[in-house]
Amino acid sequence: MRILLLGDYSNVHATLAEGLRALGHDVVVASDGDGWKNYPRDIDLRRYGLDAFQTSKFLLRLWWNFRKFKGFDVVQIINPVFLQLKAEKILPYYKYLKRHNKKVFMAAFGMDHYWVKAGLDCKTFRYSDFNIGAEQRRGGENDVFIADWLEGPKGRLNEYIAKDCDGIPAGLYEYWASYKAHCPEAVEKMQYIPFPIKLEESNNQKMGDKKQKSDKVRFFIGIQKARSVYKGTDIMLRALERVEQRYPDLVDIRRAESVPFAEYKQMMNSSDVILDQLYSYTPAMNALQAMSQGLIVVGGAEPEYYELQEKGVSGLRPIINVEPNEASVFEKLCWLVEHSKEIPRLKRESREFVKIYHDHVKVARQYLDFWDKK
Repeated sequence: MRILLLGDYSNVHATLAEGLRALGHDVVVASDGDGWKNYPRDIDLRRYGLDAFQTSKFLLRLWWNFRKFKGFDVVQIINPVFLQLKAEKILPYYKYLKRHNKKVFMAAFGMDHYWVKAGLDCKTFRYSDFNIGAEQRRGGENDVFIADWLEGPKGRLNEYIAKDCDGIPAGLYEYWASYKAHCPEAVEKMQYIPFPIKLEESNNQKMGDKKQKSDKVRFFIGIQKARSVYKGTDIMLRALERVEQRYPDLVDIRRAESVPFAEYKQMMNSSDVILDQLYSYTPAMNALQAMSQGLIVVGGAEPEYYELQEKGVSGLRPIINVEPNEASVFEKLCWLVEHSKEIPRLKRESREFVKIYHDHVKVARQYLDFWDKK
C-alpha cells in the first residue's frame, strides 16, 4: 500500500511509519515535526514564521508538496487542524486529499471538538482536562481551547471532517469515549487502536533488575510552566516534594524544565518513576515511551482503559493509577518509597505491557486491518 501520514503528535505517525515499512509498505510522513520536538519526517511542513514573507514561503511549500499528495491508498491526518493554518483555511486542503486519494482517515489523537465537549458535559468522564466531577475546569488555557474548539472554526472543521472521512482511529480511551458520546455519525467508522511504540534495548530495565533496597527511588517529572495547571503537574510536584520531605534519604527528584529533548530523555531514562498527566484515564505517548524503557508511570490507568485495551488478555497492571488530587498522588508515591522492593517487578511489567499492546509492528497490523475494512 501507498500511505501518507500527514501531521504528527508526540512521534505517533513517525513511529507508525516504521512499523508499516517493516511490513513492506510505502509510507510518507509529512509534518512540522510537532514543533520544537522536531520529530523525524520525510517532508517538512513546518511554518517558520507568521510574517508575510514566511507565510508566502509556507504556502508555496504547501502548494508544491500537495501536488505530490495524490494516488495514495490511505491518507491519515493527525487532527482536523493538520496544517499550521487557521482552521477556516484548512478545509480546501482536506477536500483536495479526499478528491485525489482512495481513502482519508482523521485520527483522534489530541485536542479536538469532541474531547472538549465530552469534558464539559461532566458526564462522560469522572474527571478530565475540562472537569472534576460535576464542576467544569475553566480559566487560562482551558478557556482558549473551549473558544477555539467548542463552537469556533476549529470545531466546525472537526464536525465536517468527522462526518466526511472514511474512518477515525482513536489513540486513547478518552478520545474513543468522546466521539462515542457526542458524534453518533462517527461511531460506526471508529476504532480504538493503541499508540505505537518502538521497543529498543533498555539499560534502565537492567538497572532496575539490579536495584538494591538501599538505593534512593529516582522520581522524574517534566515541567512545562505554561501547561502546568492544565496537565496537573503543579499538584503532582507538590505531592512529590512532600514525599521528599518525609523520606529525604530515600527520594531523588529529577525535574526537567525547559531542557532540550535529548537531555529530557536522558534524565527520564535514568530514573525509576515518571509522573505524568494527572487528569488522564490512560497513559499517552510520553508515559508509554517511558514504560518501554522500564520506568514506572504514576498517572492515569482507570478500569475503563484496561477494559478497552486488554479485552482480557494479560491482566498486567503496572501503572500506578492516581485520582486527580494531591492526597491521592502523595499516598501512592509514599507506597512506592515504602515498597521499593516492588520496583524491579513493576519495571519489568511496564516494559512487558508495552511489548504486548503497543509494539509498533503489531499496531501497524491493526491499522492495516482497520484501513482495509473501511
